[in-house]
Amino acid sequence: MTTVKTWKKKIAAAAAVLMLACMGSAVCLAAEKGSDNMENYKVSDKKQFETINVFGTGSPNTGYAKYFIGSSFLNPLTGKNDPLPMSNVTFEPGCRNNWHIHHAETGGGQVLICTAGEGWYQEWGKEPIKLKPGMVVEIPANVKHWHGAAADSWFSHIAFEIPGTKTSNEWLEEVHDPKLYKD
Repeated sequence: MTTVKTWKKKIAAAAAVLMLACMGSAVCLAAEKGSDNMENYKVSDKKQFETINVFGTGSPNTGYAKYFIGSSFLNPLTGKNDPLPMSNVTFEPGCRNNWHIHHAETGGGQVLICTAGEGWYQEWGKEPIKLKPGMVVEIPANVKHWHGAAADSWFSHIAFEIPGTKTSNEWLEEVHDPKLYKD
């Protein structure tokens, strides 16, 4: 009986997150169009960041370190075999992942729910979008993109991949953007 209740809670939580993801794309669209109402959520001090990073920093992300510039941390929020595995990913200031693609024949893609600090998201050929807590980014399958912290702020987001068929991740080149980072 406990297992059924646990799964029902996890499925209900996943449904709530998906609902937020659908509503969040409008928030990102407003940011993409250059909304002047973007408040400052930068947090450069790690101790201060830990007080607002409600899902926790987790452990060094050593398994994927070769795909990041800087240090990232991973805190799994659900189990790998749950219907919708989710993790809180934390980036130190200036850390970002390489360009990458979440491939899928059908379905697929990725959702980011920004929870603390300031960061960036960019799709290939488009301008970067500044990320702040409360924003949700819905990334369609087969779209080349990257995400990470602002140069002067810690940043966390919850990440999960949308289930699909024939899904895989392709990691590509590093991100070097002089407008965002001083590499």
